Amino acid sequence: MIDPLALAQALLAEDSVTPARGRVFDVLEAALTPIGFDVDRFTIGEAPDGPVENMLAVRTGSGPHLAFAGHLDVVPPGEGWQGSPWSAEVRDGLLYGRGAVDMKGAIAAFAAAASRTDAGTVSLIITGDEEGPATFGTRALIDRMASRGIRPDQCIVGEPTSTAALGDTIKIGRRGSVNIWISVPGRQGHVAYPHLADNPIPRLVAILAEIETVALDQGNAWFQPSNIEVTDIAVGNPAHNVIPAAASARLSIRFNDTHSGDALIARIAALAARHDSAAIVTGRVSGEAFLTTPGPLSTLVSDAITAVTGVVPDLSTTGGTSDARFLAKLCPVVEFGLINATMHKVDEAVAVEDLYRLTDIYADVIVRAIERG
Repeated sequence: MIDPLALAQALLAEDSVTPARGRVFDVLEAALTPIGFDVDRFTIGEAPDGPVENMLAVRTGSGPHLAFAGHLDVVPPGEGWQGSPWSAEVRDGLLYGRGAVDMKGAIAAFAAAASRTDAGTVSLIITGDEEGPATFGTRALIDRMASRGIRPDQCIVGEPTSTAALGDTIKIGRRGSVNIWISVPGRQGHVAYPHLADNPIPRLVAILAEIETVALDQGNAWFQPSNIEVTDIAVGNPAHNVIPAAASARLSIRFNDTHSGDALIARIAALAARHDSAAIVTGRVSGEAFLTTPGPLSTLVSDAITAVTGVVPDLSTTGGTSDARFLAKLCPVVEFGLINATMHKVDEAVAVEDLYRLTDIYADVIVRAIERG
């Protein structure tokens, strides 16, 4: 059987800042092949968002297909670590390293859980680009599965969802995310002769002022209210005596399942047009909101958590986006993993005890999935 600590250390020892490729995938493949997984690795995409390496590992058996999804890429470690972010050291019961909780630890735990039984159909859907643009990551894996006729019945994403204690939170959905750019054209000129120029800044300010009054919704049974945030304002005017030729702003909207990304872009465009018909509004939808209604999958995972830890988890949709937004189009999906207190921080670390208990939970999930058929 696979030791989750040893595998986690081997994965953490590899520098895999997004997009991850190469040796970190070698480590995982070397662990999965001996326990019966057919490993399909492929690299896809061109710069600037690629190339990206992905892995689809499948072990075929009887019963429903339980998939585990995760990512081997990590955010840059930053400065100020007690040791190397790639040392994978254990100190005082904690395993340190970039990706310890987000999410190499969970990948190691699931691989170790899968090594405890050879029953059932189990797969790992692993990308090297979740922390980056995600252009050639999980979406490319979904295309790969479709080309091979592979479709999971249910899926767990190993994001670090726990907050105060392992198992206290399962994510059953996530809000969507859209970024919107607003550009207001003007006409450059001397500030002493404003009648010969056209200052775009007042119109942009008026647009943003109205946006600040917009309440998209009040939330619903499973989601918190949607929110619009202004994340950048730019004029780029180096001179104090020149009226600028253009002004722009950027918005980020996190929205619940009462909206769609495209509809929100259209709404902002209409708002901007009321102030300036020449305003240019563009948007990019990072992901739509999704909800896996509480039912068999959330119950399956909840029962396994309670059996191992005694904790009854909360079902939540809070937080940022994850690759579950793509996988939700395939099958019911929930997210469950380690405590998230140190993710993306200096000295990211996981309690070794939690790594083993997470392995126990995932193993229990696999067994229960087979038994419940």
